[in-house]
Amino acid sequence: MEKKEMKPYVPEDTNLKEFTLRALILGVLMALVLGTANAYVGMKAGLTVSAIFPAAVVAMAALRIVGGSILEENLARTTASVGEALVAGAIFTIPAFLLTGVWGELDYIKSSLIMMIGGVLGVLFVVILRRSLVAEAELPFPESVAASEIVKAGQGKETGAKYLFISMGLAGIWELFKNSRGIQFIQESAQTFVTLADSRIEILKQKLTYKGGFFFESPSADPILVGVGFIVGLRVSAVLFAGAVLGWLFLVPAAVFLNPSLADLASQGKSWLSIAEEVWLRQIRPLAVGTMIVAAFHTLYNMRNSLITGIRKAFHDVSVAKTQGGKVSRIELDLNFKKVILIIAVIGIPLFLLYLTFSKSLMGAIVLTVLMAILGFFFAAVAGYLVGVVGSSNNPISGLTLSSLLIAALVLVFIGVSGNAGVAAVLGVAGIVCCTSGIAGDMMQDLKVGHILGGTPWKMELGEIVGVIVASLFLVFPMQWMHNAYVIGSANLPAPQAGLMALMAKGIVQGEMAWALVIAGMFLAIGLILIDAPSPMLIAVGMYLPFSSTAAIFVGGIFKWIHNKMMDKNNATEAEKQAAENTGVLISSGLIAGGSLMAVAIAILYGILTYSQSSFHLRDWGLAHPNAWLGLLGFAGLLYLLVWVPMKAAGVGKKE
Repeated sequence: MEKKEMKPYVPEDTNLKEFTLRALILGVLMALVLGTANAYVGMKAGLTVSAIFPAAVVAMAALRIVGGSILEENLARTTASVGEALVAGAIFTIPAFLLTGVWGELDYIKSSLIMMIGGVLGVLFVVILRRSLVAEAELPFPESVAASEIVKAGQGKETGAKYLFISMGLAGIWELFKNSRGIQFIQESAQTFVTLADSRIEILKQKLTYKGGFFFESPSADPILVGVGFIVGLRVSAVLFAGAVLGWLFLVPAAVFLNPSLADLASQGKSWLSIAEEVWLRQIRPLAVGTMIVAAFHTLYNMRNSLITGIRKAFHDVSVAKTQGGKVSRIELDLNFKKVILIIAVIGIPLFLLYLTFSKSLMGAIVLTVLMAILGFFFAAVAGYLVGVVGSSNNPISGLTLSSLLIAALVLVFIGVSGNAGVAAVLGVAGIVCCTSGIAGDMMQDLKVGHILGGTPWKMELGEIVGVIVASLFLVFPMQWMHNAYVIGSANLPAPQAGLMALMAKGIVQGEMAWALVIAGMFLAIGLILIDAPSPMLIAVGMYLPFSSTAAIFVGGIFKWIHNKMMDKNNATEAEKQAAENTGVLISSGLIAGGSLMAVAIAILYGILTYSQSSFHLRDWGLAHPNAWLGLLGFAGLLYLLVWVPMKAAGVGKKE
């Protein structure tokens, strides 16, 4: 079959402004803002949202004011999206240093080095891989195509930025009045435990008394989570919510009922509500981790053909890249390959020193450096290829990272590196691999957008490197501020992927894993796989997250379903459906960004006031007993924002 020739939107012989200071500064600022927002939503919801769409819209709106070109917009968007990709790699692994007890608080230098080394390596590996993956006609690159269409549609027309910024403002105000550290009038959710009558069951001719009941909680009145649900849609959010039903409405009641000794805690004055939450935290979550482990490898197995193809292409491109030379078209010109190889080799020095600091073993540092170079390149190739198939939002980075963690942990145990040093070294490998894979996938997606629009690859690659360096120096601060205010690993900020990495690293290296529960979770995953359940990994994440969070994401999915049904009912054309879809995604992105940024701002203010020992606190201005019923007003407003506003923006229902 003959490949279809792709003609860029901006011809290759066009000499438009592209790599300009204003585009670079705008891109870096957006990277910091979007990275900070995604750090919060990722640790709260266990999911990150691609920054490619809001970054594209903001770049168009901002640069149009100063007469910026479409290629400047493309470069700013490329630089901006690095924040989301880098922080996704960071929050999946770096909080694990806290959760394992290796660090008491985030180590700025080591955390920044993990992100910087991993991110820069991700970009450099992509330079080697770009030519065949981006130019490969059979790879659909769904999110890249969608982003390029938004940019094309916005040339000379309304960009849609107003929907993004208005929803950001509304979500920020709501977060201020909902956040427990803010001026709280709104209780995020309501919860209760319904006790049942005592049961007497005869076992081995002895009658035992069992007490039990059910934990119930309302969906979180949080625009961030509803926005996530709208973007991922009903199918994904329903699978995630199925995990919550399994964990909270089956396993928690079963664990409470089957542990008669828990009744003694209730008789001592402990509430059944707190008992149920402790059962979930100490027993159900380790079980969910076991499910995640098998589910992660099952996800990779299902993608084995794509993985193998991606690795083959990686090896192929190493040999092809060496033969680059002669006259190269502007839209095919990468960073100099020889310099890229040299920089990769030089990065090996700080990488070795970092692992030496972690492992406190010369042999361990050497082995881990070599291991990281191999795994990093392989998984960068895999992540880049999978983004071309399923898009950045569906890229199974946590599965790739878990694989690298297991390999590194087993290698360290084999060579005798153990204790906290072994745990830190394993997490160091996982952190850099995760950042490398995240950036590689994001960069491949950005380069595809540039390929469609007519951007210059080497300029985009350089912009991404600048974004990585600046973001890695900054993003540790908001993560620490959020930990100080909300506590990473708590119900407020559960960080499920980091919890998985922490349990695996500590369990293998120090032998502290709750194996009975983890193995039971593994068998649960096998059962889900045998009945061909959709995405056992999402089910496991749903079990791991607070019920209110997954319920709110499910509500967002329901809103998306209502949106689609209303479009069909009004006989919307395909163009109208696409326009409404784009507006809905922009509004959802604004809700996520606005709520997240306000939560971070409140965390910063809380930290400043605590450090200065000030008697002033925002919460003193709120209600002593915030009202959960006010949250219902929020859901009504979100329904209007996500269903009817996009329809009106697309002109649906105006036809006679």
